Amino acid sequence: MRKLSELAAGDRGKVAKVAGDADAARRLMEMGLMRGTTVEVVRRAPLGDPLEVKVRGFMLTLRRAEAEHIEVE
Repeated sequence: MRKLSELAAGDRGKVAKVAGDADAARRLMEMGLMRGTTVEVVRRAPLGDPLEVKVRGFMLTLRRAEAEHIEVE
């Protein structure tokens, strides 16, 4: 298992766990990042923050700190 923040552009993974405090985890799940959902890293900013991911057919931009709370397999 790896964190979403560790994936390179073009990599895909399936969400295994959403961690962090309750409010942050709930916010991420409300954006569609639930266990079992496939995510694809589309691109990263030059310094790696933020990163853009494709989830359930739409694009989502996350900060690296948010992506570190998501474990993918």
